[in-house]
Amino acid sequence: MENNLFSNSNILSWLQYFSENTEIDLEHVKILDITRKNKNLIPTVEAHRCVLVFTEAGNKDIFYKMWSVGLGDCEVIYNEGSEPVGEIKRDKISAMIDRGINASAGMIILNPSARSTIKFGMDNTKFASGSVKYVGSEIRSVLLSRMRIDERKNLCVISGESIAVEAAMISGEGTVIAVEYRERDRETMEENVNQFGLQNVTIIDHVGEDTMKDLPIPDTTMLVASASMEKELEYLTSINPDMDFVIYTLDFRTAANMQDILAKYKLNDVNVIQISVSKLTSKNVFEQQPAPWIITGRRA
Repeated sequence: MENNLFSNSNILSWLQYFSENTEIDLEHVKILDITRKNKNLIPTVEAHRCVLVFTEAGNKDIFYKMWSVGLGDCEVIYNEGSEPVGEIKRDKISAMIDRGINASAGMIILNPSARSTIKFGMDNTKFASGSVKYVGSEIRSVLLSRMRIDERKNLCVISGESIAVEAAMISGEGTVIAVEYRERDRETMEENVNQFGLQNVTIIDHVGEDTMKDLPIPDTTMLVASASMEKELEYLTSINPDMDFVIYTLDFRTAANMQDILAKYKLNDVNVIQISVSKLTSKNVFEQQPAPWIITGRRA
């Protein structure tokens, strides 16, 4: 059994402490132990009105990171020690950005503006600026939907930076392998991972046994069609023949040939769609966005 910092008895003690000292209805509390691997704090707080968070000492910028993504109005209920005893304190995150975590303890974070549904299609201005040209939020929403993500899926995203970020937020109990071939793109991806506090993303520079042998085997892979696509398909189907694929391309010839390409790897259940998005400009003119083909492939 995994040796966890917070055991069931510890968690129950903190629940009892907050139950006796606050008016919080614990029936609606989301419990999150971020001392465990792959647990994302920021997306969880964004999606739940009340989160009981367990964290260890030494997390110096936990409140600053939440404030920097717009969670400054959330309220924190906590005490000063590492045991569930003593005086309860309450402060907004915006008033705690210069504080860190000095002791392993539990705290409640209240977010009255939490969304109750999965968030698809973040605005591109939310992501780190850098070398990456992000796909439009409308197209990203379709790609994420076609990936059929749930919170426990293991995913691989190849050259799809913003898609990897949003997928990691949705798949809170799973992992995301982000493949970025260019060093500058890996640096931008690292900025995004740090900015959103994502603990379930691993960044690698290519697809292959040497980079993926110790990582969870993906259930679904999203990739941008490229010269290395067939090499990627060959390796990924060798480690999971039942893997689902979602492929993005702006090239008509690639889209037209995709059924034959995927058939080589026994991916015979293939669907090809094209997405067109037009946006009204400030001059009252509709501006056509790039219209990609999105291909899904899986074993029949």
